[in-house]
Amino acid sequence: MKPIIGLTASMEIDGMEYKMNLRNVRAIEKAGGIPVILPYYSDYQEIAALLDKLDGLYLPGGYDIDPSLFQEEPNPALGTIIPERDRVERKIIPYFLEKDKPVLGVCRGCQILNVVTGGSMYQDLDSQYPKQLIQHTQKADFHHRSHAVKITPASLLEKLVQASEIKVNSYHHQANRSLGKDFMISAVAGDGVMEAFESKIHRFVLGVQWHPEGMIHLENDPSLSIYKGFIEACKER
Repeated sequence: MKPIIGLTASMEIDGMEYKMNLRNVRAIEKAGGIPVILPYYSDYQEIAALLDKLDGLYLPGGYDIDPSLFQEEPNPALGTIIPERDRVERKIIPYFLEKDKPVLGVCRGCQILNVVTGGSMYQDLDSQYPKQLIQHTQKADFHHRSHAVKITPASLLEKLVQASEIKVNSYHHQANRSLGKDFMISAVAGDGVMEAFESKIHRFVLGVQWHPEGMIHLENDPSLSIYKGFIEACKER
């Protein structure tokens, strides 16, 4: 039996339809999992019954995160937020952590994973980051490897990609600033911006700031190994 992976969906401002990029679904399928898109239940007890049947959680990209979740007022450069998605993920993520079920977060998913576990964020890198920045919102095709990230030695991420440095795509103007106490930085960009982090106490909890789902088809790219490692951890559960 292939592991069943829950995917949190995005939504437009009017709240009338769910939104999921097909690349995320295909990445889970290609790595050997069965993707299931999770609805926004209003009754947590109902969705908890569903979560119990899942083997892992995948948090895809999407719009910005409500800064009130990390005790800040909105920056002028803050983009679209979907409070309903924030609400649902704030309930779902702790469940998976408590059960020690694998979690993989990508871009916005990496950020909400950090915020829910006690970290903070830059609402807008251009106006808040204290150092000179490289370009983090690339003006190129989605699969283009736009900049390098340096990977922390002996980290889970290094074990997955088997490299000390890789090149990634980049589509974000927000980024993680600080982490909760049980987490560590897994990778940074050349300007010091946090590009990945992982748990020090769970079997597999990983957040990456880039979009590996957009590069799994590229020759010799390590992105698929991230998904395969995630799925293998879900099988082991």
